[in-house]
Amino acid sequence: MDKAQVGRPRAFDAEAALQKAMVVFWEQGYDGASLTDLTEAMGISRKSMYAAFGNKEDLFRLALQRYTEGPGAYIVEALQAPTAHEVATLFLAGSVLANTRPGFPAGCLGVQGALAVGATGQVAHDTLAAWRALGQEYLRERFQRAVDEGDLPADAEPELIARYVMTIANGMAVQAAGGATREDLRRVAELALRNWPPA
Repeated sequence: MDKAQVGRPRAFDAEAALQKAMVVFWEQGYDGASLTDLTEAMGISRKSMYAAFGNKEDLFRLALQRYTEGPGAYIVEALQAPTAHEVATLFLAGSVLANTRPGFPAGCLGVQGALAVGATGQVAHDTLAAWRALGQEYLRERFQRAVDEGDLPADAEPELIARYVMTIANGMAVQAAGGATREDLRRVAELALRNWPPA
């Protein structure tokens, strides 16, 4: 074998292909995205897909990770805000923007990706349930810190507040998929924050 062929780089851009796979899963859900849909969007053969990304479940996990680091990056950024109210504000504002991003499907990959799946999609369903639960746990921990620091009242319930914020965000994702506009969702987020516990 010619030495020039040893370790030859792939003939496609793996990052760009993964980005396209993310959009297919986001738009069609796990079960709705066929291997043909995925490979055609990615511009590669099934053989290349398996070699580069593994099976469909593996590809879905990688696509979800890319979503987390891209459109879903607002979650980690919001947690860095100095007050609990700002955390919730930035979290919901980020959700509004991610759910209505031009050039991408409406809604949230993490919410709609596997809400209704058959037996073959159970792994994706469980993966997304764990993904949403982790986001809620991060919020709970941050709001608990706010209670400990006196930023939230001593009798505030961090777990309930985290679930409240996550429920609003998830609901906005469903609304966005149903046609709600960015302005519609922004007003929902503002209304939700009016119920914020006083310091």
